[in-house]
Amino acid sequence: MNQADAPARGGTNGHRVILLRGGTVLAMDRDDFVGPADVLLEDGRVVGVRAGLAALPGCEVVDVSGCLVLPGFVQTHVHLCQTLWRNLADDVGLMEWLSRFTWPLEAAHTPETIRAATRLGAAELLLSGTTAVSDMGTVRHTDVVIETATDMGLRGVFAKVLMDAHDGPAALRQDPDVAVTEALDLAARYDRSDARDQDLVRVALAPRFAVSSSLRLLELVAAAAADRGLLVHTHCAETEDEVRRTVDRFGVRPVDLYGTLGLLGPRLLLAHCVRVTPDEVRRVADTGAVVLHCPSANLKLGSGIAPVHAMLQAGARVTLGADGAPCNNNLSMFREMRLASLLQKGLHGPEVLPAGQVLRMATIEGARALGLDHAIGSIEAGKRADLVVLDPRDPACVPQADPRGAVVYSMGPRHVRHVLVGGEFRVRDGRLAGVDVAEVVEEGRAASRRLCEAAGVTTGSCAA
Repeated sequence: MNQADAPARGGTNGHRVILLRGGTVLAMDRDDFVGPADVLLEDGRVVGVRAGLAALPGCEVVDVSGCLVLPGFVQTHVHLCQTLWRNLADDVGLMEWLSRFTWPLEAAHTPETIRAATRLGAAELLLSGTTAVSDMGTVRHTDVVIETATDMGLRGVFAKVLMDAHDGPAALRQDPDVAVTEALDLAARYDRSDARDQDLVRVALAPRFAVSSSLRLLELVAAAAADRGLLVHTHCAETEDEVRRTVDRFGVRPVDLYGTLGLLGPRLLLAHCVRVTPDEVRRVADTGAVVLHCPSANLKLGSGIAPVHAMLQAGARVTLGADGAPCNNNLSMFREMRLASLLQKGLHGPEVLPAGQVLRMATIEGARALGLDHAIGSIEAGKRADLVVLDPRDPACVPQADPRGAVVYSMGPRHVRHVLVGGEFRVRDGRLAGVDVAEVVEEGRAASRRLCEAAGVTTGSCAA
């Protein structure tokens, strides 16, 4: 590893210095270093990675002997606002899932219910090792999602949903000019690239998918994204029905539509891409657009299995996300990593999508997709100290010849001991730091009941 060879010195000028001592580091750096090393953190950044660092007075030493230290997971497609209808919208396909549950419930959201949903989702994400997300919210209250998620400790890219041409609730429909202006105002307000919390918040443009968008809306998004250099986060070719509806509306399939608009490129984040053709796979790869693979949600909604092996062979950029709690029904990156690998092995052979590759998809490749790889995604000197410490010393993980395989195939949220974001403990000894989890859970239950009542969705799940 080409890392700073700094000693572990004490804190000066109020800077906090932490030494994680005795762990096995999975750096996810260019050398793909895996091995014993101490990790020195100062003022929220990694300043040294090597074995045998000496701690001086004022340095907090955290013993991580026997543990694995790796970058925090980066989930490139989640919907924090949907957490309140987990275990409600089950056993239906995508369009029924949207029309019966998700759109009415999103339309009924208030700032209070959005806050409760975001706190509940953020708690689960942090406790399972995710430190950064690309979140697609809903039409309103995106500022509440951003404020709540970052207060909890999540870093990431957040987006207000843009919808103007669908048969769902009127509350989710906006004039295209108004919608895009609001999204750009959010970007101006929250994309704080020159502030103290640099890289904590970025804002993307998010037309939900083609079949809820007019051509006018998509053209405005393309122009604004090009002018401001913003990411565009959307759903693409999740089901055959979605593809057919896109063709009926625009005369072309989703990938061709985004290409015609000039959106295909490194700043386009395409969730799912389950129903893409070989030609479309090549086009996505050639343009550098990013696929946001969500295997659990694709299976639960009956959408299918994305051709990830073909995408990777073509050189496409593929990352991972849990999608939303109602279509998964959890937000654990461990499950997505394992399932992503096993599905492709079942289709193409046991050597496909090995643990090391899928672990990179969950860390550095996710960070690169969000334009944050200069700051997070690997353990290297100068990068933000967004780290997860995993304790594999239980019967489910012993023995472990390759720690990467242990993470992907054997481990889960219960193995998360510590999570740091910017050098601050957000999870310590398996518990959220400074957050009452019981309070978050009860707040979520009460908000779910209120939301279901307001939306007219009455089931036993909402009354639980």
